[in-house]
Amino acid sequence: MKIPSRLGALLLLLAWLTGCAGAPPAPAEAAAKSTTGPASPAVLLLVSIDGFRADYLERGLTPTLAGLAAEGVRAQWMQPAFPSLTFPNHYTLVTGLVPDHHGIVNNTMLDPVLGRFSLGDRTAVSDGRWWDGGTPIWETADDHGLRTATMFWPGSEAAIHGRHPDDWRPYDGNVTPAERVAQVLAWLDRPLAQRPRFITLYFDDVDHAGHAFGPDSPELDAALRTVDAAMARLIAGLRERGLYERLNLIVVADHGMAAVPEGQMVMVDRLIRLDEVQTVSLGVLAGFNPKPGREASFAAIEHTLEAPQPHMHCWDKTRIPARLQYGSHPRVPQLVCLADVGWTIGTEGYLASRRARHGTLSRGEHGYDNAEPAMRALFIAHGPAFRRGAVVPPFPNVDVYPLMTHLLALPPAANDGRYADVEAMLQPAAR
Repeated sequence: MKIPSRLGALLLLLAWLTGCAGAPPAPAEAAAKSTTGPASPAVLLLVSIDGFRADYLERGLTPTLAGLAAEGVRAQWMQPAFPSLTFPNHYTLVTGLVPDHHGIVNNTMLDPVLGRFSLGDRTAVSDGRWWDGGTPIWETADDHGLRTATMFWPGSEAAIHGRHPDDWRPYDGNVTPAERVAQVLAWLDRPLAQRPRFITLYFDDVDHAGHAFGPDSPELDAALRTVDAAMARLIAGLRERGLYERLNLIVVADHGMAAVPEGQMVMVDRLIRLDEVQTVSLGVLAGFNPKPGREASFAAIEHTLEAPQPHMHCWDKTRIPARLQYGSHPRVPQLVCLADVGWTIGTEGYLASRRARHGTLSRGEHGYDNAEPAMRALFIAHGPAFRRGAVVPPFPNVDVYPLMTHLLALPPAANDGRYADVEAMLQPAAR
């Protein structure tokens, strides 16, 4: 039966009024609904727990992280880029480039124009010229109208290509995990137009404890509990805001950690004359350049160190094994020496300096061959885009970048990752 047009219009108006008579959504739910939708991908929150080795999850000390993994996706492990160090891998995660391509090739570097770079040099760390070999995801997001915020992500306090994230804070190790979480939640409480769509959060407690006390220490276990409690605060805050099931959350680590027993240091000054070389870095990964005019003697030094040595392997940068994807960047020293797991490379002066500054040597280290099991990193993901209760095979951390650009509907910059490696962790509708 055909309904007269006037009657049809009246019935439609009555149905609309009836629908409006229902109870309005709770404020938190309304806010959550306003953050997502077909034309607006879910907020993406990237959390790094520095030094969280993949197998730490099995210790039973991190119920919040274990719950996230059970409800979402967990990788058996994620392989860091080489070298398995903090700054190189954090920049790899947000650019999708291996360190040899983005230029942050070590935590300690020399550049012929820029000079020396080290973690503790705030002037160098905040100089965007060190970082301009990559395009961090917050730059691409900004290009496409998405606000971004970073809580202590390495690289974010530098004006890379002249630009910062919309919100960022200079690193301050005195800011507690709870305070870091509070800042992220405060960003999410902003009105929609000012609310970030890509956010990073960084915790360093686990890494600090691993270095100072070793990966099998009670202090490391205490740090795991501390960070898990911070994650519990974060998730509780997301639930209160109706965002827990609407926001895509990725939790990663930059590398693992290996125990280093006392005395396990290769004393390189017992093998070569240091006055013949420019020492770029020492530690797990040592690097040396020839001094000007000493190229002939440097060739002899390379010959000495490239011969089999106990507890380390050395290569001219042109002969580094291809699988490490390292050696082409000008900041990679001419001679690179890598310690075996459980060892470091130093000198008598280096040893005395570390003992004077810290009172003791590190009992845990990273930076080793990225294929070593002790370097395996954590990966967990949860949210509307991800499968539920899935465990996926290991993958390299360069793949996190194309995964994130896909989730944010951004065109990826040139990168070394493969979206196809991680696509299977997504819900079919999100692929």
